[in-house]
Amino acid sequence: MAVDLNREINSSRVLNAPLAVVYNLFANPSHLKKWWGPKGFTNTFHEFDLRPQGKWVLTMHGPEKGNYENSSVFKTVEPFKLISWTRISQPLFDMEVAFEEISSLKTRISFRMIFATAEECEKVKPFAGPKNEENFDRLEMEIANTLI
Repeated sequence: MAVDLNREINSSRVLNAPLAVVYNLFANPSHLKKWWGPKGFTNTFHEFDLRPQGKWVLTMHGPEKGNYENSSVFKTVEPFKLISWTRISQPLFDMEVAFEEISSLKTRISFRMIFATAEECEKVKPFAGPKNEENFDRLEMEIANTLI
């Protein structure tokens, strides 16, 4: 099956941290809740069952106002390689988070958002890229706090 890039949003960053550190900052909800989401957001995790068919349910609290309910079901959990899930709350898409060791002290993390249609993707694309970058910025801060 051919990949339709019109239905995808891809973001990645090389981080100055070992693969195990980066992966564990995602896999451990006490860390993940500190960096997940755009700048200024906080999170309340209601459920985080990191296994295939496990649920991830959280509320993202906006910096000025608004609470954003998020529900997903994990599809793939390959430790230190790939975590994927399907969102069951709006906007609907599949998400893949890939972890790649570049060297013993550098890791690439990649986000791949896959939408059912190009139209659905276009609705999210204007803000998803910049917000993913803010997410990576927050992850870098969590890495710095962890490696101190």
